[in-house]
Amino acid sequence: MSLFRHLSLRLRLTLLFLLLTLVAWICASFIAWQQTTHKLDKLFDTQQMLFAKRLSAIDFNDLHAPTALPVRTQQKFKHGHLDDDALAFAIFTSDGRKVLHDGENGQDIPYNYHRDGYEDASLDGDDDPWRFLWLTTTDGKYRIVVGQEWDYRQGMAFDIVTSQLTPWLVALPLMFILLIVLLSRELAPLKKLTRTLRTRSPEAADPLSTDGVPGEVRPLVDALNQLFARSHEVMVRERRFTSDAAHELRSPLTALKVQTEVAQLSIDDPESREKALSQLHAGIDRATRLVEQLLTLSRLDSLSQLDDIEQIPLADLLQSAVMDIYHPAQQAGIDVRLHLNAPDAMRLGQPLLLSLLVRNLLDNAIRYSPPGRQVDVTLDARRFTVRDNGPGISAEALARIGERFYRPPGQDAPGSGLGLSIVQRIATLHQMTVTFGNAPDGGFIATLSW
Repeated sequence: MSLFRHLSLRLRLTLLFLLLTLVAWICASFIAWQQTTHKLDKLFDTQQMLFAKRLSAIDFNDLHAPTALPVRTQQKFKHGHLDDDALAFAIFTSDGRKVLHDGENGQDIPYNYHRDGYEDASLDGDDDPWRFLWLTTTDGKYRIVVGQEWDYRQGMAFDIVTSQLTPWLVALPLMFILLIVLLSRELAPLKKLTRTLRTRSPEAADPLSTDGVPGEVRPLVDALNQLFARSHEVMVRERRFTSDAAHELRSPLTALKVQTEVAQLSIDDPESREKALSQLHAGIDRATRLVEQLLTLSRLDSLSQLDDIEQIPLADLLQSAVMDIYHPAQQAGIDVRLHLNAPDAMRLGQPLLLSLLVRNLLDNAIRYSPPGRQVDVTLDARRFTVRDNGPGISAEALARIGERFYRPPGQDAPGSGLGLSIVQRIATLHQMTVTFGNAPDGGFIATLSW
């Protein structure tokens, strides 16, 4: 069985077709034999009965000694030769004396009468089975027996069945040749697909052609096209991540190297050395944050749908985020206020990602607001907003806000320009809409609606 599975599809189909054809041919032959022999038995039994009734119409009163007819009463030609076992007959008196026969096999028919009807027996001196019909004349004086050899019936049935099934045996090789040609033609698209896959570049993004592909194989080709599309997206994301990481980490790492060299050269100047170490520590924090955001954004890009989603009370989510950011906000001189206009608002989503979205918005508002300002977090039934009362941003910068690694000009606070990109990606995964703009009464406002 394992060897059969390793054969080509065309060869397996051909062998299976051969097996099924042979089984069907054998079954058809058996059924044809059974039906033909049954029909022939009924036909020949009827023939024997008619012949016996015709014999019963003869006047037997002048028959006193066994007599053979000078002319054969029944002649059958088989394959061009006289067949003397088609029918044989004999006539006996009621006491078993033979008075008439056909001059051939009839003279060897034994008197073995039990009752009128059919019985199987043999001729005298012969073991071949015969089919006999016994019939008594109306006056009860004579017994008429008409016999036929079973081999004759079976030979006739064999000839009929053979004549019916032989054309199929002749046509079978032609059917196999036609089958191989048709299979080769129908499997040609699969061979073409195999050659295409063998020579396909790993970076190719174009889908495989489905022209001429059988309907049973089309779902496989569609699945391969979807796999190639996802693989290409993953490859593009990985390249973009590598490019972004290499580009954005170059400056922080260069600064770290410079501060390390300054600290090494300031061995005799404790004040300069302490300042260099402090800047080195801040640079490490910035590089660490940049790497974390790059990894976070890479993971978000690889998600096509969310897992482990649940109904989230947004009031609790915002309260937890405000409490987490409260201490850093106080150190920066920023007052954070929470306004719950819809305390029962719920949203289906992933708690960790939505918490990350809110923290990034709050961190962005606190990081780029001057000391002494206020950040308002407001929850309504179909949205929540994070607004600061700072100077806002220019129209040119607002058009590009949310782009990766973009920071509005004139910003002194450290950052990588990835926070709002993360917010946009999380909002997209939750089928939420995020908009950035300047508040009517001043300041920058981020709105999440659904």
